[in-house]
Amino acid sequence: MTQRQKIRIALVGDYDPSVPAHQAIPVALDRVSSETGLSVQGKWLPTTDIVDGASLQAFDGIWCVPASPYRDMDGALTAIRFARERLVPFLGTCGGFQHALLEYARNCLGWADAEHAETAPESENAIITPLSCSLVEAFAPIRLRAGSRIAAAYDALETHERYRCRYGLRKELEAEVFAGPLKVSGHDHDDEVRAMELDGHPFFIATLFQPERAALEGSTPPLVKAFVLACAESELT
Repeated sequence: MTQRQKIRIALVGDYDPSVPAHQAIPVALDRVSSETGLSVQGKWLPTTDIVDGASLQAFDGIWCVPASPYRDMDGALTAIRFARERLVPFLGTCGGFQHALLEYARNCLGWADAEHAETAPESENAIITPLSCSLVEAFAPIRLRAGSRIAAAYDALETHERYRCRYGLRKELEAEVFAGPLKVSGHDHDDEVRAMELDGHPFFIATLFQPERAALEGSTPPLVKAFVLACAESELT
């Protein structure tokens, strides 16, 4: 019998069994494994264990998962930067989306003092701020940009997804943040940014919504499947 290709995914975040997204992630990976024939192994990496990122070299993909604030923000940012700079397939969902924006602002836009209002509420340079309308346990439609990787993953230009979120990108910064290789690939019906991806990277996608939670309802999340397939392709090169 031919041994199945093994795909190792670092789940960067602080595991909490009470968090629905954390319950969903292994279910989603198992569903993708069954559908693709790949052996998908997700390993939880607490943000406090990331340190200089050396441990990330053992993985084919990095998923920065929901449930922030993280115990060690720097650990999460190190993992995101590792994936971005080393062209490792990356998926960020909810808190992962917010921190991917923060890492990009600090290290690509030169906004070294950019902050997250959840952890630095008094900062004048918070780029991640409270949403005008909280999205805790919301289920809402998202319009996907034609030609984007995420639209290809869904094979559609619209999807409905679950959120558990109170923070997003400060609206007035959108033009500056997305003027370069980081592009918006999904909006809600109020034209707020809900998904983004990085041009020139094999797979770097982040969503404010939590696509993994579809697995708890008996569906395979298309974006998680696309991420795993990108990890498999990367592992072969």
